[in-house]
Amino acid sequence: MRKFISAITFFTLFQTYAQDDKAVSWINENAIKIEDANPNTNLTIFSNNVPQKFADAKVFGFGETTHQGKEFFNIKAKFFKYLVETQNIKVFIMEDSYTSEAAINEWISGGKGNAATIAYNFSIGFWNCKEVVNLLEWMRNYNLGKSKDDQIRFYSMDIQNVKKINQEIRNLVTKYNIPVSEELLLVADSCAEKKVDYTGKTDWADIQTPKLNEIESILLDFRKKIEPENVDEFNSAIRALNYLSQYTYYVQNPLSKVRDLKMFENVKWIVENKSKNGKAFIWAHNAHIDYKGFDNPGRKNSVDNLGKHLKEYYKNDYYSVGFDFGIGTQAGYFSDKDEKPRWRKVEFNKPFAKTYAETFFEAKDEIYFIDMSTALNSSSSDFFQKKSKQVFAGGGGFDPKKNHLYQKKLSEMFDGLIFVKSISLPTNNLIAK
Repeated sequence: MRKFISAITFFTLFQTYAQDDKAVSWINENAIKIEDANPNTNLTIFSNNVPQKFADAKVFGFGETTHQGKEFFNIKAKFFKYLVETQNIKVFIMEDSYTSEAAINEWISGGKGNAATIAYNFSIGFWNCKEVVNLLEWMRNYNLGKSKDDQIRFYSMDIQNVKKINQEIRNLVTKYNIPVSEELLLVADSCAEKKVDYTGKTDWADIQTPKLNEIESILLDFRKKIEPENVDEFNSAIRALNYLSQYTYYVQNPLSKVRDLKMFENVKWIVENKSKNGKAFIWAHNAHIDYKGFDNPGRKNSVDNLGKHLKEYYKNDYYSVGFDFGIGTQAGYFSDKDEKPRWRKVEFNKPFAKTYAETFFEAKDEIYFIDMSTALNSSSSDFFQKKSKQVFAGGGGFDPKKNHLYQKKLSEMFDGLIFVKSISLPTNNLIAK
């Protein structure tokens, strides 16, 4: 019996290795090489080999296995610039909060300020780095001399931070003497200041949402009476109030599926109301832009995520691009022994075992793009359809004591995949020396 089991094990391993070798050979012959991770160089090879589904898409989701990849950021910036120039995409949507929009849009439209301080408007600290700021600076330079309709605009889809939204509503009410009572404004204040308790139950939204709806009703009614040149100011405040209502619901239901559903609703609204050609670029984590559903270590069931909603709604108009890597430097917020948690560097000298990356790492190019439709119509389709481990690292980064791997099928997640053999940390002061 032992000999029989050993024979079966050997045969299975032999098949796996043969399949992986076959996949590496296919990648070497068919993957689209990306020349480098420099955000300012052209995608020359990609431009000459654009996959048809990519060329036909309108909404592009570009992910990242971790929020701390310098190369991920720069390659995404490179693709955004490419899509601006070749597909006239002018709407940039980020995994960040509404409160970041106004100051960033003012700056990239030629307003006062400088690149050293503009990124502090982000509610997610990972974006406060040179790589993202460089992209914003490119947007600013692109916008110079262009009409407002021809400029790139920055939008946020996330609902986790709503600080100061209440003040925007108060300012509008005061400026136009709108009959919103102080009692209702205090409700907006309390909703903006309310913190999410992930451990307890609450009826917060049931109590507060009707009052927020009352504020919206008053604003909508008052908007009918104002001059056309002031309508945009009202629309902005009403949209801000909508984000506040979404956050209020999230406070009562602090679930991943709620957050991602609201992000989808926001993306849909932005595309329908702010994109003149129905096109947009989305910058977020792999777990949000893949269309299989959100899943991570320890979670038994996946839930509908942003990408799944986007794929179901936009179908082939949505093209999801995931990222993966082999080795490099990352960071995690964790503690050693009795020390307080802090950001620490984590080095990866080889790909994680039994992962897609372990096979991808064997290919010849340092950075390359795989179109999944092409891969699934190839002799190596079995490799991309098998369930294998992938890296997942969220807001806390990499903790060596935690499991950062989860299993899915690439064929069910992404329309395209960009593999980077070696990654490094973005340029910021996040990591303790």
